[in-house]
This record gives sequence, structure tokens and C-alpha cells, in this order.
Amino acid sequence: LQLFKHGLAYKAKMDINFCPSCKVGLANEEVVGGECERCHTPVVRRAKEQWMLEITKYAQRLLDDLDEVDFAPRIKAQQRNWIGRSEGATIRFPILDTEETLDVYTTRPDTIYGATYMVIAPEHPLIETYASRIRNMDALMAYRTEAKNKSDFERTELVKDKTGVRIEGINAWNPISEKELPIFISDYVMMEYGSGAIMAVPAHDQRDYEFAKNFDLPIYEVVSGGDISTEAWTGDGAIVGSPLIDGLSVPEAIEKMTGILEERGLGEKKVQYKLRDWVFSRQRYWGEPIPIVNCPTCGHVPLDESELPLCLPEVDSYEPTDDGSSPLAAMEDWVHTTCPSCGAAAERETDTMPQWAGSSWYFLRYLDPHNDEELASREAIETWMPVDWYNGGMEHTTLHLLYSRFWHKFLYDIGVVNTPEPYQKRSSHGFILGKGNIKMSKSRGNVINPDEVIEEVGADALRSYEMFIGDFEKAVSWSNEGLAGTKRFLDRLWFAFERVDMNKRGYSPELEVQIHRTIKKVGEDYEALKANTAIAAMMALLNEYYLQDSIGRDEYEVLLRLLNPVAPHITEELNELLGNPPITEGKWPAYDPDKTVEDVIEVPVQVNGKVRFRMDVPRGAQESQIDALLEEEDAYHRQLEGKRLIKRIYIQDKLISLVVK
Repeated sequence: LQLFKHGLAYKAKMDINFCPSCKVGLANEEVVGGECERCHTPVVRRAKEQWMLEITKYAQRLLDDLDEVDFAPRIKAQQRNWIGRSEGATIRFPILDTEETLDVYTTRPDTIYGATYMVIAPEHPLIETYASRIRNMDALMAYRTEAKNKSDFERTELVKDKTGVRIEGINAWNPISEKELPIFISDYVMMEYGSGAIMAVPAHDQRDYEFAKNFDLPIYEVVSGGDISTEAWTGDGAIVGSPLIDGLSVPEAIEKMTGILEERGLGEKKVQYKLRDWVFSRQRYWGEPIPIVNCPTCGHVPLDESELPLCLPEVDSYEPTDDGSSPLAAMEDWVHTTCPSCGAAAERETDTMPQWAGSSWYFLRYLDPHNDEELASREAIETWMPVDWYNGGMEHTTLHLLYSRFWHKFLYDIGVVNTPEPYQKRSSHGFILGKGNIKMSKSRGNVINPDEVIEEVGADALRSYEMFIGDFEKAVSWSNEGLAGTKRFLDRLWFAFERVDMNKRGYSPELEVQIHRTIKKVGEDYEALKANTAIAAMMALLNEYYLQDSIGRDEYEVLLRLLNPVAPHITEELNELLGNPPITEGKWPAYDPDKTVEDVIEVPVQVNGKVRFRMDVPRGAQESQIDALLEEEDAYHRQLEGKRLIKRIYIQDKLISLVVK
């Protein structure tokens, strides 16, 4: 309701993505590779009235505020690419023998001399405007129908045949080159992006190049550096064939041509975004009802907030109808109501909100779940927000994450929340794939049932393997051999109890440095979500334990404490056998920074640029000590047999380099 009252929710008839299987409209973000992201059915286009949220008004803020949050670089990159800010110019191309212009947005006004034709979307209103002058309306309408049945993905796919129809009867005029340009319709131009029209520069855009070749259109080079006889040149170079800007670099030419267009009243500088407004209607039963009443007199009228929540009625069928209407449309007793404004007969909105509506603010409800007056109290919001660290899948980066950031910024603008961003930190996890790096699915029969794994090897082995399987943020393949290896590690930990000397306390000199190093590494790796390398460090420490005649109880206990977050059951059981209180009631192990550094380090020795041997050197050894240490090394003398030492270079604690002849 607040979005509607603030002018950010509106209803519009438009061609939308429609899933024939789910029988609902889909937002652009819910179409993946031309298919419904839920059921993978090819998506088609269908004209329908939809509620929209004007997320585009927040495009620049959504971009700018990425600099204020700690999101993983690839998450920021995906959001920036999806929002798609570009700087360019709007250019007005006169339509010959009319008072109108065809307005085009381009990021490359410097290439205007290379524009040899124009393309508009098949749905462009120019066709209806000049229908009386167009001689091939039947061909245009047939192509429009064909294009309408394609998804956005199919229409904008780069690797496809370039098709189109020339509009016979109207042409445009290039106001800079002063040449007449034919106008085509083609499905690779979308009405929803820019103005639904482009100036085609085939010498420097590959799609335009392929289209020009198909239709035998002229190709003029205006940026030097490539061979346009074979393909479009999209790199940098000096401007050529462009009298007003010849010889300039591309950035210089863009700036100068934009100025010329503005001076002559032919265009102006413009910032544009690829982001589209959010399609907020769904033709499903399950979803929050949209609290709007459609009145023949007053139009769209919001319910009074005292009538919220608007509850779903009981229905006989939850299935959407074949024509795409919501199942709520058939519930006449619920649909028919009175207008909150004038009291006349009216109808409720029958579309429902998408699943993203609730997920855009649910975390606020966690702060104050029993509050029946507001989302959460001001005190709770100021105490807990923003969310310190939010982890989720990469598949939500341009869905839930983008939507919830927009939603939260609106709540901030109307004073409901105290921060412009909902999450201070955002990380993402990778997928666990099946054998052969194939995504797990029931249809492929490669799903791993965790209950069966637990039955076979135990919960701790499953947990440990999931943490050890690979980089947290990357996709990895499940391996039964890897699971078995992790189980062996836990078995060795169990049997290591037999090596514990209960009377031996503290850390032995042989293990002290490695234990302090392991405490430091495991703690840091857990914080950085690098459990795989933390577990590897603990495996290495356990290997060292097995090289000792016995281990002390403190040495064993510290390993149990470090491993507890990953394998809580086995570590608590062994800790109890040591006679200790629960690990979860104790403190995290501490390390001494001074004891993470070995007193003696291994330094490589190069002879004529190649490492020939290594030797132990006291940490921080001075130049004067090195010769004496080398004299004690048999390998040094072997390398000098029959040779003469010309030069010795010592880089403290890192390298000894010898030049011999």
C-alpha cells in the first residue's frame, strides 16, 4: 500500500514473459536461458495487465550503495551488470516527409557517420502511426506475430540468424551524414530497452554487421583498426570517414559529437539502465493478495490499512486458469466488494504478489515477531539492523538480493528502518554437484540423500565432508571416496584417544609451534568461511600426533575444541572421556603469536639460478653467519666440487643464491 501511495506501484498492459506450464507471468529475472527458472518450460510473450513496482527509480542508488557494503566481488559485479548503467546520447533522426523523429539511444554517438540503416522493434508504434503510408503491412504484421511468440532470450541471442522486414513507405534521415536511411523491423531490437529503436552501424557492431550482410546493406568504416571485410571492428582506433570528428580517439569523438548534437538540437547526453521495472503480479492462489480495489469510477483504490491483512478465500482449485487468470478470479463472493472511496460496487484485484514480496523483508520480522502494531519496534530495528552477515546462493543475486535492497531503501525513505542497506556483508555458497559436475536432480537419479549418508557414516562425517569438499563459494562434485577419506580422519581422531597420557599437561616442544599455528589458522579460516583449509590444517596436526610416542591431554583437547564446530558429536564424546565439561560451555583456544613462528626455518639454496638443496637456518640469521652454516653442509661442498664460488647472495629468511664457475 505504501508503494502505491508513493507512486511506485502502477498497473500497465504490456507484453510479459509467460510460462505456459505454470500459467503465470514472470519477471525478467525469473527467466533463465529463455526458460522458466522454476519448471524449465520455454517462456513465451503474452500481453497482459500487470502490477509493476518502479524499481528503476532506485537504479542509481542501488549501484552507488554497493560501494558501502561488504559484498563478494562477483556479487557486486552481477548486480552492476544487471542494473546496466550506461552513458551515451539520445539522437533524433527525422522521418522523411513528416514532422516526427525516430529517437535512438546510443553509447557510441561517435559512430553516427557509419549508420547506414535503422531498426525498430516489431511492436514499435511507428508502424500504426504511418500505416496509411506503409505498403507492406501484411508482411510487417506477420513478422510481429512471429516475434511475439519468442522469449526475450530467443530474440536477443547473439548466435542466431538475423531476420527482419524493411518498412516500405517511410525512411529516416541521418542528420549528421545527411543521408537517407531505410528502416527495418527486427526481433533483436526490444521495445522495453531504450526507445525500441537503434541506429545500425554495421562496421562496428557484430549483430548489425550480420544483419547488413543478410540484407546487402552498405558498411562504412568510421573507426580504424580492423578488417571490416570479414567482421565488425569493435576495438579502439582513430575516427575516420567522419568530417566533424576525423582523427580523434573514440572517447574524444564521443564527447565532441555529443556536444555537436546538443548544439544543433539533434540530441542530448543521457544515462540509461538495462534494469526494467519489477513485474509484481502473479496469477497464483498462493501469494499475498494485492490490497487494491478496482472501481469503475475511482480507478485503483487502496484498502484502508485497518482492513489488513487481506486474507485468501477458500477455493476449490488452486490451479491457474488456461487463459492465465488467477484462480481467485472465479471466487465471485470474494471478488465483489465496495469501493473504499465512493462506496460503489467494485472488484478486488485477483492477482497475488510474487514470492519475492515476503522474502524482501522477512528478516525484519525476526527482530520483533510478536509485535502486532508494526513490522518491528524502532528500538529493535536500531539495535539489530543492518544484518551483519548474510549468506545465500548466487542464483538469488539478481532476484531476492536486488529486490530486498530496493524494498529496504523504500522503507528507509519513509522512515520505517534506520539504514539504507539491509545487509552489511553478503557472501554466497557454491553448489554441490553430482558425479561428472552435473547438477543433482531426481530425474537424473544422482541426488545424494543425507539420511542415507548419516545412516552409513554418521552425521559428523557428513558435516565434515561437506565442509572439507572444497572452496565454500565454488561448485564442487560429490565424491564417495572423499567422504570415506573424511570418515577415516574422524576414526583416527577417535583412536588417537588411546595415545593420550592423562598426566602429561601443556604442549610439548615438538608440537608447540604447530599447535599455535593451527589454532591461528583454524580460527581465521572459520571466520573467512574456509572450513576446507581449516580441516586440512587439523588433519596435518593429527598426523603429527601419530608421529609422537604419546600426546598430552591438553594437546588432544585443543584439537577437539578446534574441530567441534564441524564435528560436534564425536568431539563432545571424546571430550567427556577426558573428564571435561562440554566444549560449548568453554572458551575458544587461544594462541601465542610469538609461538607461531619457528626458531629455525628451511631456506632454499640456488646454484646458478636453480634450487639444488635446502638447509636449516636460524630465523633472522645475519650475513656473517651464512658462510659458516654453508661450510657445515655436505650438499654445499658437492655443488662446489671442481668449481669456484664467484658470488653469494643472501636474502634474509628467504633465499641463498650462489654463482659458481
